[in-house]
Amino acid sequence: MKQPGLDKRHRDRDGEIDKKRSDTHIETLRGTYGPEFAGGWPGDKTLGDLRTKTGKTLSELLKEHKK
Repeated sequence: MKQPGLDKRHRDRDGEIDKKRSDTHIETLRGTYGPEFAGGWPGDKTLGDLRTKTGKTLSELLKEHKK
């Protein structure tokens, strides 16, 4: 059974936190992290597109978003 984890993600049985997939749409991430997440990016772009363009991980993007 999965247990609650960091940022409302869940841990697998081995304790590892589920990771967001690179094909997750920005609009989906805004539903989780707020409507201002990745401002200026169209909602139909993906996390992979954002990471490729910025060179940052989701964790780094979230830290910037929370500032």
